[in-house]
Amino acid sequence: MTAPDLSLIIPCYNEAEGIAAMHTRLAAVVPQLRAHSKLELILVDDGSSDNTYQLLQSAFVSWPEVRIVQHERNRGLGQALRTGFVHARGAIVVTCDSDGTYPFSEIPALLGLLRPGVDIVTASPYHPAGGIENVPAYRVWLSKSASQLYRMIVGRGIHTYTAMFRAYRREVIERIPTTADGFLMVTQLLVEAILAGYQVVEYPTVLRVRQYGQSKAKVLRITRSHLAYMRDVLWRRRAGQIARKVDTETQRI
Repeated sequence: MTAPDLSLIIPCYNEAEGIAAMHTRLAAVVPQLRAHSKLELILVDDGSSDNTYQLLQSAFVSWPEVRIVQHERNRGLGQALRTGFVHARGAIVVTCDSDGTYPFSEIPALLGLLRPGVDIVTASPYHPAGGIENVPAYRVWLSKSASQLYRMIVGRGIHTYTAMFRAYRREVIERIPTTADGFLMVTQLLVEAILAGYQVVEYPTVLRVRQYGQSKAKVLRITRSHLAYMRDVLWRRRAGQIARKVDTETQRI
């Protein structure tokens, strides 16, 4: 079987009320993607307690390129993405939110920035050319503040570290390990890729409030996980700087 050029991964958790809308929005862009790539769509039901899995099966039964994977229990966004990565066969992998936060219609524009020499394209509402629409102010403040801190810690001019809407070259997801099971995994994958030398380009876009359903994010837990990870990155970068300084001084002796 010929491997696909493009794998589209969408994690879903208790999204029953939004499956019909997700299907409609995907149906509007998939023909365009099919015209330029051999496509596969991987839907990961992360142990939903509602009938998300059954609705996914029903809605996409006639789509030949769709594979639906189910976790027996809820394991978190990070593990849902890793499950999608395990099943993905495409040379390019795109990860999307299921809830309409970033329109599927923007996938072609996202892919258009994945030029030679670019390894990751990430959605960036906090870019000067991006924007925010109807998202609760406290959530914007937390997310934007986290991205600003990562920008300082990592030392790159990336404005947004928390958006899941991204395009990756396959090498990135194969070579960059992640350990976080929750929302932190999205940031961890980008940070570790940057520190490993992969090239990232931002796609300025608008962050919108969920179009349907309720957010599954636990704000306090996510904030704590980011702070712990920032501390780890700072420690590793500081240790690396010390090691390089010692090595330089040793060479001078």
